[in-house]
Amino acid sequence: MRYFSFQWHITDICDQRCKHCYIYSGGNSHVPQSMSREEFQTVFRNCIDFCETFGRIPYFYITGGDPILHPNFWELLETFRNSGIYFSILGNPFHIDFDTCRRLKALGCEKYQLSIDGLRETHDFFRKPGSYDETLAKIKPVNDAGICSVIMSTVSSLNIHEIPEVIDVVVEHEAEVFSFARYCPSGSGMETAVTPSEYREFLGTCDKIFRKYEAEGCRTYFDRKDHLWTLYDYEAGRFNIPDDAEKGKIYSGCNCGKGHLTILPSGDVYVCRRVKDSRVGNALTDKLSDLWLNEMEAYREYGSFAKCSKCELLPYCRGCPAVAKGVHGNFYAEDPQCWKEF
Repeated sequence: MRYFSFQWHITDICDQRCKHCYIYSGGNSHVPQSMSREEFQTVFRNCIDFCETFGRIPYFYITGGDPILHPNFWELLETFRNSGIYFSILGNPFHIDFDTCRRLKALGCEKYQLSIDGLRETHDFFRKPGSYDETLAKIKPVNDAGICSVIMSTVSSLNIHEIPEVIDVVVEHEAEVFSFARYCPSGSGMETAVTPSEYREFLGTCDKIFRKYEAEGCRTYFDRKDHLWTLYDYEAGRFNIPDDAEKGKIYSGCNCGKGHLTILPSGDVYVCRRVKDSRVGNALTDKLSDLWLNEMEAYREYGSFAKCSKCELLPYCRGCPAVAKGVHGNFYAEDPQCWKEF
């Protein structure tokens, strides 16, 4: 059976105010929400029912806000452990130490994701002052507890020139996984663009660094998460379309409407947290399996992609519809960093 991922935002509470945050993109007037203990159980049962209906294995990415600040955080993790379900945490560095990480590991936490969005000055501009050093310091306790440490960067024109050096820093601190995704315009006032040619050049630079470290056998695994890596590798001859590929079948690429959904503290279900206006229902009142067969169908119209539908890589790439939506206002619009020409 294939895995199905739930990105579950259990609370909006957070002691950072990151400039590219979706939650506070409208300013500090947002009133933080958190799920109650009873709502936890309702949503959890709904997710399990969904996976049983479609023969999928549930996997949870627990996040927020800062999920560890939820008063019932540990109770929720007990529910996962008692059900034999593993999970990952997407969180902040300020409230974890070795004892906390060891407790997370005992409850089934496989990965803990932290963020580095540039070198010290740039990162601390985006996030809470002191966050850069605190994040790097927490890689070791995560590793020592037997949890996979993941460092994620959000790339924009404000930090793209620093990411190659960030890679060196991440490797030096022995993070187990490094990856990056592009900034998705969110109305935060930080709307900034990277041209297609700039982005391709950036991928080329990162590719050389990744391959150098891989050849040296370094500890860090470089997760080429952005789907435009598929186009890059295709042009480099490292990705080939299988001879036995079935026409019309979607094999990989963006998981929107395919293998992922997001649940917010209100219970609202989104196709993807990064896709603006993609609410399809509420996990407290609607069966997820019903939403999947009905409201979410609108995000599986693969022939509607303005540019990707003309591309032989449609079944494997499709760029990032969230970025397309943020820039153009249309989920199926052209990915603004795709450099392929027809």
